[in-house]
Amino acid sequence: MTKKQQSITATEALPDRATQIVPAESHAIFGTLLAKAAPEGQAQILFGMGCFWGAERLFWQLEGVTSTSVGYSGGFTVNPTYQDVCTAQTGHAEVVQVVFDPSRTSLNAILTEFWQRHDPTQGMRQGNDVGTQYRSAIYYFDEAQKEAAIASRDAYRAALIAAGKPSDITTEIAPAGPYYFAETYHQQYLYKNPNGYCGLGGTGVCLPPWER
Repeated sequence: MTKKQQSITATEALPDRATQIVPAESHAIFGTLLAKAAPEGQAQILFGMGCFWGAERLFWQLEGVTSTSVGYSGGFTVNPTYQDVCTAQTGHAEVVQVVFDPSRTSLNAILTEFWQRHDPTQGMRQGNDVGTQYRSAIYYFDEAQKEAAIASRDAYRAALIAAGKPSDITTEIAPAGPYYFAETYHQQYLYKNPNGYCGLGGTGVCLPPWER
């Protein structure tokens, strides 16, 4: 394990920053302003799947998803920058905020994509991306999301076992805390840079239909 794969405590974290990052552009696909709160009648959830560029592209393509953004969550330092997070001294994971319309899609459908499109057994890394910022994570906003996250995790673990794959899922499932936007150039990065790096890589195991 490298130093960047070791969790830190609040007392070890980098100092807070006084200025928050505010994206300077609307969503490149939906044309809407990026916001930290879901509009009335819609819901949101935060996912860590390694590098957030590919994760965001995955979700903005799904039916019923109305907005996405990328940022940092699950850590200690207030208003971190990308450079801060890359030191592994803020405690944050790179995450994608997924805003969706429950009348057009379900949380189960979104969670299925989450589990199938990355490897949740890798601990503090995802593929060649190594460090605590690349950990697998689900940050939920209510008890129903918590229950769905846990039930889907258990169902995916059973699917991995049945397929003879490593099944020690390391995904962090926790209440959503502060969410900090990443810099403007990170937002919808793979729409603006179609040939850019995408680190998504699943286990090859599908998640069968499941109930929470």
